[in-house]
Parts: sequence; C-alpha cells; structure tokens
Amino acid sequence: MAITLESEWQHLFVETNNIRLHSVTQGEGELVVLLHGFPEFWYSWRYQIPALARHYKVVVPDLRGYNDSDKPATGYDLDTLSADIQGLIERLGYTKAHIVGHDWGGTIAWHMAQKFPQYVNRLAVLNAPPPHRFVQELMSNIDQLRRSWFVLAFQVPNLPEWLIQQNLNNFVIDLLRGQAIRKGAFSAEETKIYQAALEKPGVIASALNYYRQLLWPPNWLSSTMRSPQKVESPTLVLWGKEDEFFSHKLLEGLDRLIAAPFKLQLVADCGHWIQQEVPQTVNRELISFLRD
Repeated sequence: MAITLESEWQHLFVETNNIRLHSVTQGEGELVVLLHGFPEFWYSWRYQIPALARHYKVVVPDLRGYNDSDKPATGYDLDTLSADIQGLIERLGYTKAHIVGHDWGGTIAWHMAQKFPQYVNRLAVLNAPPPHRFVQELMSNIDQLRRSWFVLAFQVPNLPEWLIQQNLNNFVIDLLRGQAIRKGAFSAEETKIYQAALEKPGVIASALNYYRQLLWPPNWLSSTMRSPQKVESPTLVLWGKEDEFFSHKLLEGLDRLIAAPFKLQLVADCGHWIQQEVPQTVNRELISFLRD
C-alpha cells in the first residue's frame, strides 16, 4: 500500500511532564492522538496518519523512552505515561482528544480513559487489554502466561537488554514479521527502520521498563485488588483474531467495564499488528467511529 510521503508530515518536539516527546503531526481540526506499542515508534501509524488527517489534527508521539523522545531512567508507570499524553494535549492547545492506542499505547489509552476521563473524547483500542485484566489473566490463566512468557523474562535486570542488543536484527524480524499473520505487512526495509529506532541509546532499557513497572508489586497489587473504574467515553475495540500475544479471554466482560456506547470488532486472518496488517480496515473503522 502506498503511504503519504513523510514530507507531508511535520516533526516537532513537545515539552510535557518534564520531558520532550518527539511527535509527527498532520491535518487540522479535533485532536486525535495515536499511541504506539512495543517495540515500535510513531512509524507504526504510517498508514493511519494521512487517512485520519483528512478529518482531524493527528498527532503521533514517540512514547517516553522510544526513538527520538527523551529517555529518563524513571517514569514508566501508567500514571506518569498518561501524564505525558495529558501534557501533550494541553501544550497543543486542546483540552481533550480522541485517544487511539495499540499494544502498550492501548494500555495507556485504557488507563487514561479510566483514571483521567476529562482528557478523553472517544477511545479506540487495538489489540490491547485493560491493564487490570491483563495482570489478572497473567496471574491466573496458564494460556495467557504461555503467551506472555517474555513479560516475566523482562523482569530480570540487565540481561534481556544485553540479549536483545546482541541479536537485534533477528529480534525485530521474529517479533514483527514472525508474529504477523499477513507477513507482507513488514518488508525488509521496514524491519530495518524499526531496528534503527531500537538501536538508539537507551531505547531498549526504556521499553523494558514499561513491563517492569507494570509488574512491580505495588502496581500489580493495586490493579488487581481495586475495582476498576468504568470508562465513560464511547469506545471501539479492534482485535486481530489470530493475536499470538493475547488470549481471547481478555475480551470477556469488556462491556461491563464501559458505561458508554461500545463496539468490539474482531478482524479475521489478522494478528497482533493490526493497523499494519489490515490498514484499510482499521482506517475505515476508525473514521466511522470517530465521525459517528
């Protein structure tokens, strides 16, 4: 699929929450913020930026620790990551935004909608469970534990960073192309682009800190023992049915978490990297949902 030339996108750095986030933006109108996952960066939304920019101002940050954004040693808990995006919204001159997130970006999107709803207009999540559901399933569901073995492996200090760095080319290919149902979503050139972003100093350690903070005992205990807050924003969940990382059990009971119009759309013959495997489907569903 042809994509809009990068020359049509504006790159900027936004000061927020005591760090600088590198962001890509295009379009005018209501604000749509696209949040990427692991081990990606803004580029994972390359097919969505031009499509959504026909109707909205689209802003796609490199999350804290990734690519060209700042990489502090701390701040990888969900409250701080959410505060990064809240500050981004305010610095761009808006009071709220449509929040769209995939993978870790989806986890942050869920968290924002539950704990900081004043910043969220509409919520769209792609292949990402609410954080409390993921932790619950990880602790009680053998199937999810099997799928998420790497989350536990990442808890070991320093060793995962070293192993990934030593084998970065294969790591990127195996994770992206290897876990995609539609292999054509990741060409050799595109996997090199992702590898170059991960090679930047501090990125791998920062990315693994997301997982370490999620399973830091005070954080996971609070997420499992406290009743989750309901989402008050209209919500769309798009889910590649052949996702190897997440069990379908994570989708059970989502409707009880959302006190607003809710749509769950399962996409057949599609894996975890949904917005890159089936970009036209994702673009169509997002535009229909946001413009409803």
